[in-house]
Amino acid sequence: MARRAMRAASVRMPAVAGLFYPGNPQQLRAEVATLLAKAPMRAAAEVKAVIAPHAGYVYSGTIAAVAFARLRERAKEIARVVVIGPAHYVSLRGVAVPSAASFATPLGAVAVDRDALDAIAGLPCVVTHDAAHAPEHALEVELPFLQMMLGDFKLVPLVVG
Repeated sequence: MARRAMRAASVRMPAVAGLFYPGNPQQLRAEVATLLAKAPMRAAAEVKAVIAPHAGYVYSGTIAAVAFARLRERAKEIARVVVIGPAHYVSLRGVAVPSAASFATPLGAVAVDRDALDAIAGLPCVVTHDAAHAPEHALEVELPFLQMMLGDFKLVPLVVG
């Protein structure tokens, strides 16, 4: 229980805000809103997954917006989002989960779905590895799009190697 309480107080702070995307909340909100507004509306049956690029918005923002705009019609139904990204900065074999209770962006904090992470914690390939998450941009750059599209949701952040 003490371990759970300790985790509840931790926040994974943004590593690339101001570098890969605007660090100012108003500028970030405006940029993501503009990108999403320009994304073509395509009929999407039942979206089960989104594959989106994970570079700086100057390089990938337009394509990321097209991918995340597909969630528009079902946004109110989505309560949990699993975001999977590669480990760019640490050597990793398997899946790294964070101990953090939330991931912060300039738009606010996204709660981590601790129940989902606890459910996979016993799997042999899953390790709690905060060093894999701390500098990682692959998951972080997706969060502002998800925050703008979904509002409130729980995050299952997985870094894979």
